[in-house]
Parts: sequence; structure tokens; C-alpha cells
Amino acid sequence: MLDRERFGTVIFDCDATLSEIKGIEELGREHRRALEDMSNAAMDGDVLLEEIYAARLNLARPNRTRVEEVGHQYVERLTADALEVVAALLAADVDVRVISSGVRPAVLILSRYLGIADEKVAAVDLRFDAAGGYQGYDRTSPLAASRGKVRIIEQWAATMARPVMLVGDGATDLEAKGVVDMFVVYAGVAARPKVMAGADAVIRHRTLAPVLPLALDHIPNSEPARSVFERGAALLGDNDSD
Repeated sequence: MLDRERFGTVIFDCDATLSEIKGIEELGREHRRALEDMSNAAMDGDVLLEEIYAARLNLARPNRTRVEEVGHQYVERLTADALEVVAALLAADVDVRVISSGVRPAVLILSRYLGIADEKVAAVDLRFDAAGGYQGYDRTSPLAASRGKVRIIEQWAATMARPVMLVGDGATDLEAKGVVDMFVVYAGVAARPKVMAGADAVIRHRTLAPVLPLALDHIPNSEPARSVFERGAALLGDNDSD
């Protein structure tokens, strides 16, 4: 693993990657089945995201309180080793960012918990009325449509250190493979065959530990980063032997 190039930037998806939950299903949990079906169709690449984005939020209609609750759920349901991986990357001066088609107020609760600066987080903003009721979303956001992550990463390009790694689980992440140097699919929550087939590397276990040996060119000296690195390297070795 130590002959790998050190990555300058690592970008994470949020839902079913940094956190095990899918935010839209929690925002509209009274309609979970319908929201799950729509989301899976988009993440599997069977429909375009823009075909279902407005419909999902119109069904969920999350108020400000619900959005904040989901932000805290993101934290409570962090993917195993996510906190340690992000901390180790930041300690190694890797530029860590978050890119998500989820709603920005909820995603920011997670990213702030992980120590990632707000300006390095891209997600879709919401509008609320004076009482905190749902009034809509930012329809100009690239992330509410297919290839939105491509556009955001292209906008970020001048400020990101290369090489760049993207870690995500769905078709909207795979779309961005051409504008990063490595696309790593996290299949620990949702294993999507089409996405896995197109990825440069696959994390099959329910942990983000393998990101460290993929991203760094040295074993960290401090704990728990060293243990997470070594465990991640072993899991990647398991993949290679499958």
C-alpha cells in the first residue's frame, strides 16, 4: 500500500457514505417507502436525479426542526471510522470536502462535527417561512440534477490540491469519475452493481477505514489513525483476494 501516491484532496459524499442513513428518507419518514424507491432509482442510475428531486422534497416537506433532527441523525449514525479517517486526513494536510445532493442545513451539522470548513461543503439549500415551514429548495443548485457533482468539482478545481479522490455510493458520484483522479465506491451501506463496476476501488466492508491507505503514502504515527490505516489496508487486501 505504501507505493500509492498521496492524495491532496479527498471528497466525500454524505448519505450512505459518511453517514449510514439516507437523509431524504428521514426527512420524510412518513413516506419512507416511496422516497426510498425514488432515491434508489436515481442512485442506481435508472432515472435522472432531476426527474425525482422536486417530487421527493414536495412529498417530505421537511420543516426546519425536522432538518436539524436529521443533521443530528447523520452524526449519530456516522459510518464506522468516519471521524477517525477525516481527522487523520486533516492531520496529514489533506484537503477534505463534502459534496451531497442532500439538504445543506443537515449536511452542515455533520461536516462541522467532523471539523470540515463550511466553504468546503456543497449541498442543496432549503427555504423556510418565518415559522420554519418548508417553502422550497434552491432550484439553481447543480446538485439537484444529474452531473451536478461534476459541475461542483469543476468549480472547485482551481482551489483543490491534486490528485483528487472522490468517495461515494451512487450513480451521481460515478458521473464525476472523469473529473477526479480516483473514484472509490463505498458499498458498505448500499452495494450498487453498476456503480461498483465503474469504480477505481471498492470498499465492501461497513467502514471507511480503507480510505486512509488509499489516500496516504505513509502510515500515520499517532493513534487511532495508525490502527485505522492498518485495518483499512487489511480490508483492501481482503478485496484483492476475493
